Amino acid sequence: MKNRFSIGEMARLHNTTIKTLRYYDEIGLLKPIQIDINNGYRYYSTEQFEQLNTIHYLKELGFSLKEISGHLQHRDINGFLALLEKQKVITEIKIKELERIRRRFQNRINDIKLAGRIKQLGVVTIKDMKERRIVRLNETIRSEPELEISLRQLENMSNMSSSIFIGGVGFTVSISNIINTKFDEYNSIFILVEDDIQSSLVTTLQEGKYACIYYNGNHNDSPEHYRTLLNWIYHNGFQIIGDSVERTIIDHYISGSKDDYLTEIQIPIEC
Repeated sequence: MKNRFSIGEMARLHNTTIKTLRYYDEIGLLKPIQIDINNGYRYYSTEQFEQLNTIHYLKELGFSLKEISGHLQHRDINGFLALLEKQKVITEIKIKELERIRRRFQNRINDIKLAGRIKQLGVVTIKDMKERRIVRLNETIRSEPELEISLRQLENMSNMSSSIFIGGVGFTVSISNIINTKFDEYNSIFILVEDDIQSSLVTTLQEGKYACIYYNGNHNDSPEHYRTLLNWIYHNGFQIIGDSVERTIIDHYISGSKDDYLTEIQIPIEC
C-alpha cells in the first residue's frame, strides 16, 4: 500500500490547504517525512495522519498553535489535562458572553416586533410595569448635543460600550417639570441594564402603574404627547407619583422613514 503522499494529496485527504501545511512545516509543528532534494517536494506518511488530526482537533477546541506544539513535543497527560481545563474555562466565559449578546438581540427584536403590533398611536393606556434596572446619570439636558455628550459620559462612567445598550437608552422628565408643563428639559439619561454590571450608577425604575402613550416621532415631538398624558391623568382622577420615562424605540438609526419612528412615554401614577 502506498505510504508516501505529496503535500497536495495530504491537504486533500485532510480537508486543509497546501499553504497551511507549508506553514506547519516552517514552524516545526508538522514536518514532512521526506523532502525531495532535487525539486523540494514535500512528502508525508500515514504515520503523520493522526498527528495532523490531533492538530485539527486541538485547533477546533480553541488551542493556539504554540500550545498544540508544546503538547505534541512533550505528550504529557497532566499537561494535556491542564490545557483542557484552561480551555474549558475560556469556553464557558465565551458561552456566557454569547448568551448576553443573545439576550440583547432578543430584546431589540422584541422592541421592533412590538412596534409593528401597535395600531393605535396617541392613545393613553395603563401598564403594570415591573421594576427595571438601569444605570442613570442625573443631569439637565436641553438639546441634542447635550444629550449625546451625556450619553458618552454615562457610557464611560458605567464602563459600558455602545454595543451593549443600542436601543436601550431613555430619559426622564422630573415630576415637578411635568406638573408645571415644562416638557423640553430632561433631568436624567439612563440605560436599561440587561446584564449584571457593577456600578455606583445602577438604580431602578419603580414598579407600579404607568400611564403610557406611543407616538410616531422622536424626542423633539414629545411635548404635545406629555400634554395628552397629563390631561388624561387629571381627567381620570389619577395622581403623578414620579418622574416620567421616555424612550425612542425606532429612530433614524433603524429606519430611514419617519413614518416608522416610535417613541413611548410612561408616567408613574396612583389613584
